[in-house]
Amino acid sequence: MKHELNALLTIATRDVTKLLNDKPRLLISFVFPLLFIGILGTSLQSNLGSSLPYNFLTFVFTGVLGQIMFQSTASGIISLIEDRENDFSQEIFVSPISRFTIIGGKILGETGVSLFQAAGVVIFGLLIGVPLLRILPAMLVSAMLGGAFGILVLANLNSQRTANQLFPLIIFPQFFLAGVFNPIKELPWYLNILSHLAPMRYAVDFLRGAFYSGNPESQFVVLKPILHNLLIITLMFVGFIVIGTWLFVRNERNR
Repeated sequence: MKHELNALLTIATRDVTKLLNDKPRLLISFVFPLLFIGILGTSLQSNLGSSLPYNFLTFVFTGVLGQIMFQSTASGIISLIEDRENDFSQEIFVSPISRFTIIGGKILGETGVSLFQAAGVVIFGLLIGVPLLRILPAMLVSAMLGGAFGILVLANLNSQRTANQLFPLIIFPQFFLAGVFNPIKELPWYLNILSHLAPMRYAVDFLRGAFYSGNPESQFVVLKPILHNLLIITLMFVGFIVIGTWLFVRNERNR
C-alpha cells in the first residue's frame, strides 16, 4: 500500500512540477480566466444586472471556476498522449504498480495543476468576498470529474495532434450546455437532452450549489440539489475511470 501511494504521489508531483517550470503557460492560465470574468461578466452585468434577480458577475465567476477545474484537469490528461509518444508511459507500465495507481496519479497531478491555473479566479473571488473555503471541496470534486472524463476521451487516441484537434470540439460546446456563462434553466428540449449528457454541467452546478447554499438566489441559478449532482458525479467518475483505464491499458499492451 505504501509502495502504491509513493508511486501515485510521484506521478502527481511530476505534472505539477512541469507546470511550475513552464512560466509562459503559468502566466497565460492565470490571466485568461480573468478576461472571461472581467470583460464578459462585467459587461453583461452592466447590461442585464438590473433585470436579473441575482448578481450576474457572481454567476459567471462560479461558472468559470467550475469550468476551469473541470477543463484544466481533463485537458491536462493530454500529457498521457505525449508520454506515450515519448515512450515514458511504457517505462511506467513495466513498473510493479497498479494501472489504477498510474491513472490516479495523473488525475491527482492534473487536479493540482488546475488549482494553480485557477489562482487568478481565486484571487478575483477573494476581492468580491467569495467564501473560498466553503467551495474548495466542490472545486476538487469538479477537477476529479474532469480528469476521469479526460481519461475516457483520450485513452483511445493515438497522437497528440489528434487529441488537440478533437478535444476542443468536445469541450467547447459544454461551456454553453453547462451554463458557464448563460442560465440554462429553460432550454429547448433537444438542447436540454444534450445539456444533461454534458459532464461539465454537473461539475459547474455542483460548485454553484456549494457557493449559493443557504442563499435565496439559489433558486434562480442552481439547477439541482447538491446531493443529486454529487450522486451523478460519483457514478460518472467511477464509470469513466474504469472504462478509460481499461481502454488505455489495452492500447498500451497492443503497441
